[in-house]
Amino acid sequence: MVLPLAACAIGPSASSDTGFGAAPAVPAPESTMITMVNIAPVQARSAGFMPTAPDGFGVTEFASGLAHPRWLYTLPNGDVLVAESDAPKEHDEGSGILGWVRHQVMKRAGAGVKSPDQIMLLRDTNGTGVAQMQVVFLRGLHSPFGMALIGNELYVADTDALLRFDYTPGAAEITSPGVKVADLPAGPINHHWTKNILADRSGKHLYITVGSNSNAAENGVDAEENRARIIEYDVDTGRLRPYATGLRNPNGLSWQPDSGALWTTVNERDDLGNNLVPDYMTAVKDGAFYGFPYSYYGQHVDTRVKPQRPDLVARAIAPDYALGNHTASLGLVFYDRTLFPAHYRGGAFVGQHGSWNRKPRSGYKVVFVPFVDGKPAGAPEDFLSGFLTTDGHAVGRPVGVALDAHGALLVADDVGNAVWRVAPRDDTNAAHAAGCSNERGHTAAQIHASVCYFSEPIPAY
Repeated sequence: MVLPLAACAIGPSASSDTGFGAAPAVPAPESTMITMVNIAPVQARSAGFMPTAPDGFGVTEFASGLAHPRWLYTLPNGDVLVAESDAPKEHDEGSGILGWVRHQVMKRAGAGVKSPDQIMLLRDTNGTGVAQMQVVFLRGLHSPFGMALIGNELYVADTDALLRFDYTPGAAEITSPGVKVADLPAGPINHHWTKNILADRSGKHLYITVGSNSNAAENGVDAEENRARIIEYDVDTGRLRPYATGLRNPNGLSWQPDSGALWTTVNERDDLGNNLVPDYMTAVKDGAFYGFPYSYYGQHVDTRVKPQRPDLVARAIAPDYALGNHTASLGLVFYDRTLFPAHYRGGAFVGQHGSWNRKPRSGYKVVFVPFVDGKPAGAPEDFLSGFLTTDGHAVGRPVGVALDAHGALLVADDVGNAVWRVAPRDDTNAAHAAGCSNERGHTAAQIHASVCYFSEPIPAY
């Protein structure tokens, strides 16, 4: 029996969580012998279920029947790529008694499934806000995650390698073999397995996220070599260099349209208490150190880490904006279109996968953070919620977020096996109704059964 859904998920209004904003509360750590586990068990959603969006917005199920969709990427022609992925088979946390217990917990939360290891292509062929075409675009990958198109070369980040594929505009499938252009940190532990990528505006560099190999260096500091960082990849030379370090588990990457700064979302460490440590998003400074594993949220020392490194702690800088404790904030995209009201211009949408070790639960929704002059300017606002039932079950868990060709928001839901689309109610299909012209007034050519190939709205470097 499916119980009624709550109007919105627990979030910034929860009085017990003060871990939001530019100056979050950072209480004293709490010592515990046993890890808090408060998972939201997965439950099938009821027929006709739709997540909750703000007044004036409508939600459609852009695609359904997917297999653990994690990450999204919109191609210049409006096609949407979806990485169907989970932890690789050899993931360390599946071994031993503790690994078995963890697997059972993650299974209840909708994770720990066999990784589909493929990328799907979704195409809305008739402008209804629904992808009538769903086909396998790339198969035989290894826990894929991030995707980026530079010219006619598509880059895909597997868990252990950066791959490059030849791409033909409008193609519904890539069958030619890819080329491995760089190895990425993985190895026998590979605690945080996801690798996201983002191209810069010149198309000369890719930025690659690499998570830590532990919660707080319990596998040894040596296991964190080349981990917990963002790497810069030079497309022409193949050179890799650390861009920013001490980021426990960075995931989302997006360019803030007003400042031009690179921002990331980061999942912080566990087992220090219900209200510690806040996950966050921050502008990423070249050469900066953000503390992991020796300190959190700036220079708050984690005494569990041995040996201590006060010299590195002294260098650690605090992030720009806290997103709540244990919210598992993953997806990130800045709104640089005109379909949404002016309030949303330049602000950030964040996909919060949801806590597994907090009471009350936090996350399980998409939040919006308004920006003014390139900086956060207000509290997070619930934008897509309703994924928790009144009795604490999860009928969805948001992960990746992206903008489609018309400026609507797309949200990957790896528990609901769907991609949701959110747009103003009176403008949901405005771009199609106007003959597929984009927000900047460029004319589109139409091929492949009304698929619109825009000349500018989605960057392809």
